[in-house]
Amino acid sequence: MSSIYGHPSRPHRRLLRGAASAAALLLLAASATGQPRAGERPDLSGIWQALNTANWDLEAHAAEPGPVASLGALLAVPPGPGVVVGGTIPYLPGAIEQRRQNRERRWSDDPELKCYMPGVPRANYLPYPFQIVQGTDTILMSYEFADAVRIVHMTDPGPAPDYSWMGWSVGRWDGDTLVVDVTDQRDETWLDRSGNYHSEDLRVVERYTLRSPDVLMYEATIEDPQVFARPWTIRMPLYRHVEDNAQLMDFKCIPFVEDVLYSEIGR
Repeated sequence: MSSIYGHPSRPHRRLLRGAASAAALLLLAASATGQPRAGERPDLSGIWQALNTANWDLEAHAAEPGPVASLGALLAVPPGPGVVVGGTIPYLPGAIEQRRQNRERRWSDDPELKCYMPGVPRANYLPYPFQIVQGTDTILMSYEFADAVRIVHMTDPGPAPDYSWMGWSVGRWDGDTLVVDVTDQRDETWLDRSGNYHSEDLRVVERYTLRSPDVLMYEATIEDPQVFARPWTIRMPLYRHVEDNAQLMDFKCIPFVEDVLYSEIGR
């Protein structure tokens, strides 16, 4: 279970992390490259990471100063060409003002700053690695940031029991592409540090396709009739960690944000 702040409880976190580690060891011997044999599905198991600036802003953006002038370039916003297909997020006229307000308050209101679980698709392009452990009936995705975890159900699990931080993921294969339909996400998460946001009507359809053993093409089509005028798509490569000691490390960020959370509760 997760707390109201989007932090997984300790027993739940240990259980999921343990399951991820055990499953990863079993799958390691089954596939060293991720390339499918004839008649087999590709094995996406491995540790992956985006190497872009999408977490700063999904759209194209210039470099900007950070929130603390005395730190110079340390927290400056790096430039990026954007990952939105077509270039622009199609906000409804009534929703763009909320995006503007979010951007103005990004150095205090971004859920990432508070160590909230990031939601989908943002979890996949945070500047932290994540691990895919591929089974037959389920696929586990474990994220270094905030110990976030989600399970992709490859058989119909029925409706989601409730809204959650990482949503309800149902997968299928379209040829050699893994397609994941993600629904029932809480609306507290943002799509990036620039304040792009969504409502609880968000639906994300992800597509994972191996371009080569160490490059995974990621595409996510985002639909939310309360916020966006039409569905829109982001696209980027994810790169496999191939170093000998590749592993997810612990990034237990909750202690770093206690002052922020307690100050909010006290307001």
